[in-house]
Amino acid sequence: MNESPITNHQSPPVDVVAGVITDARGRILLARRTEGRDLAGLWEFPGGKREADESPEAALIRELHEELGIHVEIGAALIAVPQQYPHKRLRLDVRHVASWRGGAPKGLDGQALAWVPPHKLASYTMPPADRPVVAALLQPSAYLVTPTPGDDDANWLEGLHRALAGGVRRVQLRAPGLEAQRWRQLCAQAVASCRQAHAAVLINGDVALAQELQTGLHLRASQLREFRQRPLPIGFEVAASCHGSDELRAAEALQCDFAVVGPVRPTPTHPEASGIGWPGFAALREQVSLPIYAIGGLAPEDILEARAHGAQGIAAIRGLWPV
Repeated sequence: MNESPITNHQSPPVDVVAGVITDARGRILLARRTEGRDLAGLWEFPGGKREADESPEAALIRELHEELGIHVEIGAALIAVPQQYPHKRLRLDVRHVASWRGGAPKGLDGQALAWVPPHKLASYTMPPADRPVVAALLQPSAYLVTPTPGDDDANWLEGLHRALAGGVRRVQLRAPGLEAQRWRQLCAQAVASCRQAHAAVLINGDVALAQELQTGLHLRASQLREFRQRPLPIGFEVAASCHGSDELRAAEALQCDFAVVGPVRPTPTHPEASGIGWPGFAALREQVSLPIYAIGGLAPEDILEARAHGAQGIAAIRGLWPV
């Protein structure tokens, strides 16, 4: 399963732009694809194709005026998702809409519209490229992987506390080779700290411990062969480390909530791995609809670049653990 990423040599992707439009109540606008179009009946963030001579911003302004009858001011970039469909490839470039004028948006192409509270977005059936957009809106952009504790457990727990105080909101508890009882006790204390900080917490590899402590589970790539169905019920996060398209598809088949892919760059932890680079990451990204964190030599300052290649954000040990 540790196959190398395969660069896609098919035709260039279709450039598509979409906007995240939010009303005064914090609801987000979705549009339903009309009959006669690909993926008819699915809900999506409104937008359309970018013409060859247009900037993404100009294309989004035009599309939202044509589709919704509004004049918009484009805000910050959210994520750009490369996605492979059966008969085409596309790159979905999603921007926040800072403001609009022209009255309430209207479905000028006959499309249904819905104002959706953010926490209900995932209940709407969407095209594959839109699933990572929902994750980028709602879930953390940084995923801390804990370093192996040294001889001082209190110092390790203090490091975790500082990371949480610094804003980390998703944590993988990982300590390969640590004695089982010591690790169980450390995990129990770490889980309590994460919950106090309202941070999601996943335990690496140990299904029984995750069930005992009522946490999420992060599967190693080698474990993807061991399960025929999702190892934890919906409501407890399941993630996986992946290095190629087969592993990503296996993670998707297990209904994992997200995956981690890399290394993007060489790291001291895995000096034998040269790094797949951002093009290699994007080539894997487009094979599935899972939200995916990029890992390998990355830090918070890389989040914007990661998002530009379709990543949920970055996962890291050194880049997120306080010195």
